[in-house]
Amino acid sequence: MEINSSNYTIYIGDDKLSSIQYQNYSQIAILVDGNTKEHCLPKLLESNPSLKKTKIISISSGEINKDLSSCQIVWNELSQSHFDRNSLIICLGGGVVCDLGGFCASCFKRGIDFIHIPTTLLSMVDASVGGKTGVDFLTLKNQIGLFSNPQQVIICPTFLETLSKRQINSGFAEIVKHALISDKQYWELLLETDFNQTDWKEIINKSVLIKNNIVEEDPLEKSIRKQLNFGHTIGHAIESHYLETGKEVLHGEAIALGMIVESKMSGISQDDCNQIEQFLIKNIALPKLPTFEEVEKWFIHDKKNSSGKIKFSLLTSIGKCQENISFNQQEIKKYF
Repeated sequence: MEINSSNYTIYIGDDKLSSIQYQNYSQIAILVDGNTKEHCLPKLLESNPSLKKTKIISISSGEINKDLSSCQIVWNELSQSHFDRNSLIICLGGGVVCDLGGFCASCFKRGIDFIHIPTTLLSMVDASVGGKTGVDFLTLKNQIGLFSNPQQVIICPTFLETLSKRQINSGFAEIVKHALISDKQYWELLLETDFNQTDWKEIINKSVLIKNNIVEEDPLEKSIRKQLNFGHTIGHAIESHYLETGKEVLHGEAIALGMIVESKMSGISQDDCNQIEQFLIKNIALPKLPTFEEVEKWFIHDKKNSSGKIKFSLLTSIGKCQENISFNQQEIKKYF
C-alpha cells in the first residue's frame, strides 16, 4: 500500500522495510531510543543486511528527552563520525524519535536527508507524516522546530506488537481526532470497532490518508491544516503541566483530555459531547484533568495564537471542524 505525498512516498505494510532507498548516501545513521534499539532495530537490520555496518545513535526514550540536549547528542555523534551533506538519518522510533530526528537532520550542515520508520501507533498516523519536526523547550511542546519533509515514510504495523496497551491507546487518540474533524462515517466505524480484533493496517491507512490530504492542501499550516490541532491547545497545556511536575503522561492521553474539553467548547450537542467523552474514557486510561489555574500559563505559548487571542480548532459537527476560533482566558476557564 502506497500513499503519495508532495515529494515523498508513504509505504504501509510489513513487507515494506526492504523498500528503503539508501544506496546513494555517503554515510547512514540509524537513530533509535532504548526501546526501539532492543525491539525494532533487529528486524530492520534483518530486512536490510547491508545496514548492519551503519552508525547507531541512541537517545533516551520519553517526551522528557525530546529536547536540545538530545539534539546535541545526535549532532555530536554525526560530527565525530564526519558525516557530510550527502548523509542520511533513518529515524526508527515513535513520535519523539521522528520529531527530534527529523529536526536534527534538517539542521545538520543546513540539512541532510532523513527517512521515518515509525514504530508506535502515534507516530504511524501522526508524527511521521506531514513534515513537522521539532523539540520541546522549557517544557513547552514543540516550541523549536521547522517544516521539513522526509525522503520516505515506511510504516510496518508489525512493530505495534512491541508496544504496551497504553502506548497503543495513546496513538489511538490521534485516530479519533482524524475521524472527528473530517469523517463522520469513520467515527461511526470506530464506535463499532472491537479493538481486540483490529485490522490496524486498514485503520492506519485511513488515518494517514486523512492527514496527508489535509497537509497536501495546506503544507505550512496557514489554514485548514490547523484543524489537525483539535484537542491540542488544551492537550498541549495539559502535557506541559505534567512535564513540569515530572509525572509521565503520554501525548495521546493529554490530547484525549484536550478533545473532551474542546468538544464542550465547540458548541456541538450535549449528546455528541457525551458520546465523545464516554468513548475516550472507555478506550484510554486518562490522567486527571488539571485545574484551569494549573494550566492557564501554558495557553499563551500556543503556536496558533495571534494578537493576544488564544486560537482553537473546534468541531462544528461530528466530522467537521473550523480553525481560528478565538477565546480569552476567562472564556476557557468555564469549561474546566
